[in-house]
Amino acid sequence: MRQLTKTQTAIFLCGAVLMVLGAGLTLLSVAIAPYCFCIGAIAFVAMQMLQRYDGNDVTLRRLRRLMLLSDLLFLASAMLMLANQGNPLGLDRTTYLNYVHNNWVVTLLLAAILQLYTSHRIANELEKEEKKL
Repeated sequence: MRQLTKTQTAIFLCGAVLMVLGAGLTLLSVAIAPYCFCIGAIAFVAMQMLQRYDGNDVTLRRLRRLMLLSDLLFLASAMLMLANQGNPLGLDRTTYLNYVHNNWVVTLLLAAILQLYTSHRIANELEKEEKKL
C-alpha cells in the first residue's frame, strides 16, 4: 500500500475526527453537524483514495475494493445527513420519512463495519506479504 505523507496523514486524521464530531453533534441536533460530517467525509475519502495498492495479491485487491465501497457509503451518509435537514428534495412526507429521514445512520453503520474489517485485514495481509519477502 502506498503510504501517505505527514500532511496527508494529518488531513486523513482531521477528516476522521470531523466525521465523528459531526455524527455526535447530529445526535444533539446542532445545526452545523451535517456540514462538519460532510467536510470530514470528503477529507477522509480523498486521502484514502490516495492509498493505492499496486501489487498482484488478489486478496489485497479485493479488500481495497471493499474499502472503496465503504468510502462511497461514507459519502452517501454525508448526503443523507444533509438531506435530513428538512425536505430539500421536495418529496412528499411519506416518501421522505421512508427513504431519507435518519437513514444516514444505516449507511454510516455499514461503512464503519466495512472500514473496520478492511483496515484490520489489510494490515494482516501486508504483514504476511512482508514475511514472505
